[in-house]
Amino acid sequence: MSVLVNFKICDNAKECGGIEVCPTGALSWDEEKETIKIDNDKCISCGACERMCPIGAIKVARTKEEYDKYKEEIDNDPRTVKDLFVDRYGAAPLSEFFMINEDEIDSKLTDGIVLVELYKDDSIECLLKSIPIKELTDGMPSDTLFYKSELTKNIYDVDEFPSLLVFKNKELKGIVNGYYTVDKKEELIEKINSILEQ
Repeated sequence: MSVLVNFKICDNAKECGGIEVCPTGALSWDEEKETIKIDNDKCISCGACERMCPIGAIKVARTKEEYDKYKEEIDNDPRTVKDLFVDRYGAAPLSEFFMINEDEIDSKLTDGIVLVELYKDDSIECLLKSIPIKELTDGMPSDTLFYKSELTKNIYDVDEFPSLLVFKNKELKGIVNGYYTVDKKEELIEKINSILEQ
């Protein structure tokens, strides 16, 4: 019957898994408006998009009652897009503030702590599942710096993306490989702290 997307928690990305698995094109990417487009006339209520969404932002209503229920849930969701769109570890960069070219890494190192996330396009995850940078660096010295860099050449011998380079006093102390979801935030912070204590 109908597909509904809760854009309060959806990062509205071209790489949406729901678009990828939709067999009829009911979900597609609108290049002109740069948004996920829904064409419910094409929807066959297969639920593939709903199953593919890792955060539950996509709902497939098979009846009028389900549609009304999902619509009310979305309307009453207290979260806002503003809460979602903050830079996060493992997610697509949102602002130029954290972005550096991989050749600039050495010039950004200081006598404090510098964290550099190396990523590739295919390592990007959903915003809502990803850890906000502010939460990742909370509890670290106030002069801690965080950067994101898209890796095109493997200058740090990393084998998994994203990877987090942990520098202290201009020296690479260690690398944390892999993506960590919000529920693994403490685990990631512990790994970073363990590296910094060496």
